[in-house]
Amino acid sequence: MEKDFLNIIQKNFPVCEHPFKELAEQLGASEEDVLNIYKKFKDEKIIRQTSAIFDTKSLGYRSSLVAFKVDDIENAAAIINEHPGVSHNYERDNEYNLWFTIAVPSDSLLGLEKSVEILAQKTDAKEYIILPTKKMFKISVQLDVKGDRSKKEKLKRREKIDLELNDFRMELIKRLQKDIEPVKSPFKYIVDELGIDYDTLSKEAELLKKAGIMRRFASILYHRNAGFKANAMVVWKIPEEKAEEIGEKVAAYSAVSHCYLRPVYPNWPYPLFSMIHGKSKEEVEDVVKDISEETGIKEYSYLYSTREFKKQRIDYFSPKFKEWELKYG
Repeated sequence: MEKDFLNIIQKNFPVCEHPFKELAEQLGASEEDVLNIYKKFKDEKIIRQTSAIFDTKSLGYRSSLVAFKVDDIENAAAIINEHPGVSHNYERDNEYNLWFTIAVPSDSLLGLEKSVEILAQKTDAKEYIILPTKKMFKISVQLDVKGDRSKKEKLKRREKIDLELNDFRMELIKRLQKDIEPVKSPFKYIVDELGIDYDTLSKEAELLKKAGIMRRFASILYHRNAGFKANAMVVWKIPEEKAEEIGEKVAAYSAVSHCYLRPVYPNWPYPLFSMIHGKSKEEVEDVVKDISEETGIKEYSYLYSTREFKKQRIDYFSPKFKEWELKYG
């Protein structure tokens, strides 16, 4: 039951009055048992966070993957981590050894490129490349804890509705992005603070999903603690005219959580990025071998993450963005 529970909550955690009761009904267990399992996995640092996963672009933010080449990596990582828009920051085994994602709001005083330039100066980066998303084929971190998922999956494309981001929804977004407490009614503070009922909360959360503003409300796991010891960013050198066709094929693999098309540079000839998770390097490399054989792409490179310096959700609409820009701009 525990593995079923972890698979379910990575896909969808119910936004309702008694979410653990609803999960218990799916699992054929008691609410108390499911809540205790959740608490145990939080204590054991298997569940990292349970909250809304928002689409950065839909909230008006510009974002990009960035790679730095630095000497003092610990100091550089600490400086980069101070930026409130940095959600992920990893050491990877490549000459570009520090990789991070950064987002800036629409009203940024500096903008994304200038913010990266300031970080490069402060960290004494020898070189850097900015790699924004040109096309997203897949983003869905759902580790197959149980091990019964098929090797490939059908990618789902949802029609999006138009939805006004009014003041109420902005306040709701601010609260949904916070990690829930392991209690029977974790959303009580939201309905109390916003003066709404649970039916309204559930309906508004569903509207945010239908509009593509919220990808899902779900749990994210600590990969290594959940048994997924290998985590490689695999980059592929592909012909431009086949980029979309190959991107769709790579994204269809269940072990691939992220798949993007990004720019190329004279010193970076790999436009297709895929994040592949496995319980061992051998498992990851088997997936890469399968992808290579299916697509015919023989030029690729592994960028294994060797250290995690930061991984946390962005606190959207936080005053910390302006504070950072006023301090360093």
